[in-house]
Amino acid sequence: MAEQQAEKGSIQVIERMMSLLDVLADMPDPVSLKILSQNTGLHPSTAHRILAVMTSAAIVERHDVGTYTLGIRLLELGNIVKSRINIRQVALPLMQQLHELIGEAVNLGIRHDDEIIYVERTSSGRSLVRVVYLVGGRAPLHLTSVGKLFLAADGLADVRAYARRTGLPGKTPHSLTRLDALEKELDKIRRHDFAYDNEEAEIGLRCLAAPIRNDEDRLVAGLSISAPSDRHNPDWITPIKATANEISKALGYRKPLRK
Repeated sequence: MAEQQAEKGSIQVIERMMSLLDVLADMPDPVSLKILSQNTGLHPSTAHRILAVMTSAAIVERHDVGTYTLGIRLLELGNIVKSRINIRQVALPLMQQLHELIGEAVNLGIRHDDEIIYVERTSSGRSLVRVVYLVGGRAPLHLTSVGKLFLAADGLADVRAYARRTGLPGKTPHSLTRLDALEKELDKIRRHDFAYDNEEAEIGLRCLAAPIRNDEDRLVAGLSISAPSDRHNPDWITPIKATANEISKALGYRKPLRK
């Protein structure tokens, strides 16, 4: 009985520590003990004792004015975790869940120079159009939904430099081969935070993509759903954005606070 009570008490302390960390993470400025107590529901003396232990471990930093912020030890631990993260391993279980929900191929793509490389895929097993979206497959940025996400993240000068380097070659009559058309498409992507490919890389194949960002709010990959045009469903944008957000969160991404 004594062991069970001690274990329960230890778990309770950990839960209280996590609640304090969550509040500190959500606040951009140093936080007072009063606010921490109010937001966690902890008695001020309890919060103070736990914060003292966390401060001694550099998990929390205490300022002279009696306010608290996240400590440097979390940065050190975070960098260790970040160095060990494999985006494919993080993404694949969530990709499989999305695949089971919609029944179509889900692709994970990263940028390499002026191309997208597909590094993971869950196959629908139903489609005969698979030229572009095989694992290891490559495609020019402007011809795919994932590639357009990366171009949309670039500045205007970088997009125009890309157009000069590549000449914007097309593969189908639907390909965006003019800079003005591409810039118009990229502006739409920036506003809505997702991208489409309407038979631009392959006739009969359409896809849509959502961005995956890391802890530095940097676009590191794109998640896409590809399907024959007759099975394409624009409503897929809701689950794919939710899945991409889950992957981003697993990589440490936190949505920036509005100013």
